[in-house]
Amino acid sequence: MRSVNLDNMPSTIRAQIEIIPCKVCGDKSSGVHYGVITCEGCKGFFRRSQSSVVNYQCPRNKQCVVDRVNRNRCQYCRLQKCLKLGMSRDAVKFGRMSKKQREKVEDEVRFHRAQMRAQSDAAPDSSVYDTQTPSSSDQLHHNSYNSYSGGYSNNEVGYGSPYGYSASVTPQQTMQYDISADYVDSTTYEPRSTIIDPEFISHADGDINDVLIKTLAEAHANTNTKLEAVHDMFRKQQDISRILYYKNLGQEELWLDCAEKLTQMIQNIIEFAKLIPGFMRLSQDDQILLLKTGSFELAIVRMSRLLDLSQNAVLYGDVMLPQEAFYTSDSEEMRLVSRIFQTAKSIAELKLTETELALYQSLVLLWPERNGVRGNTEIQRLFNLSMNAIRQELETNHAPLKGDVTVLDTLLNNIPNFRDISILHMESLSKFKQQHPTVVFPALYKELFSIDSQQDLT
Repeated sequence: MRSVNLDNMPSTIRAQIEIIPCKVCGDKSSGVHYGVITCEGCKGFFRRSQSSVVNYQCPRNKQCVVDRVNRNRCQYCRLQKCLKLGMSRDAVKFGRMSKKQREKVEDEVRFHRAQMRAQSDAAPDSSVYDTQTPSSSDQLHHNSYNSYSGGYSNNEVGYGSPYGYSASVTPQQTMQYDISADYVDSTTYEPRSTIIDPEFISHADGDINDVLIKTLAEAHANTNTKLEAVHDMFRKQQDISRILYYKNLGQEELWLDCAEKLTQMIQNIIEFAKLIPGFMRLSQDDQILLLKTGSFELAIVRMSRLLDLSQNAVLYGDVMLPQEAFYTSDSEEMRLVSRIFQTAKSIAELKLTETELALYQSLVLLWPERNGVRGNTEIQRLFNLSMNAIRQELETNHAPLKGDVTVLDTLLNNIPNFRDISILHMESLSKFKQQHPTVVFPALYKELFSIDSQQDLT
């Protein structure tokens, strides 16, 4: 027998696995079958596929969606997904899980618990966006990727949804990931070609987690204002005239000023991304897509360290501004500002170290379920490394917040908020652009948010 039925496993492990959906199609899992957590249907399909007479063919382009609804439509793509996840007829019965395997399951269980809590939050209607596949003419060309000082060319890129998610995707589908893509039993695990720079690994004096933590901490420090300088500004006597100046700005002037400040921050975010081990080894299309869909989210994370919670004000350039300084007469824009401050404040209240903020940025940027990425396996591996590193760092520095809710739970729970705020930003920007068609935004801001491309908002 080449599977582990839940009934034969210890209750703690069984309870953990039950919460994890089938790795192949997302249906309810029934155990570890052929080395991978799957449902009964995918277990039976894989067993049947091992017949020597099987010769599956894909009627389309070998990129069919394999989920609970569509899993029977293309046997070829379903089998390829099984194999990619590590299913093997040579897998043997687990017996007892190793510590590493158990930790992988615990990581994924932690995520799914946070995911279920996140589903109670209201999600915006994504049906206003069309699902489109970017054409070759819409892609940023490789030879122009570095023509911009921050790593972008000044071309327009149109994606079906401005934040890289398909129109028909529900919040649950958007948040799904495969944290245990390499989770197979010890008899079938095979090391794969590394996406991490070999030079990075060769200089790893200790555990890979420790080296990654140190590398990302340095990248964060080199692309941010020093925390001591930020706190000095918190304590500095504020110039009331400067605060009044910003409070009295008109809507158009305030949008342009915020776009300028955001562009400066995103230039540093791009430089941070380049320093993430393995990021520059991804395809340039994937690098661009991750930055286009993730830069606004990372800006919110970075904003959290610029917030003075005692006065509910943010360091904006060289002045501390309260939340209401960013309000306009537009109710949607006020909602956007409120959500940004609320989310940044929730991160600041966790009192993360600079190292933890660096790891969290890497985790958010490398979130693997972004529509349109091509090297999902490579991105998944980088994401798993960041997940392991931040888990180690947070468990060392933080006790659970309340009951079994950890700091990592809270951070993961914030990711749906990032998605919602990103969509709010695009909606507000589109409305503003329609009302002020002659406004010229900074080139990088314009490129990142494709504000002149009607393919983004339909």
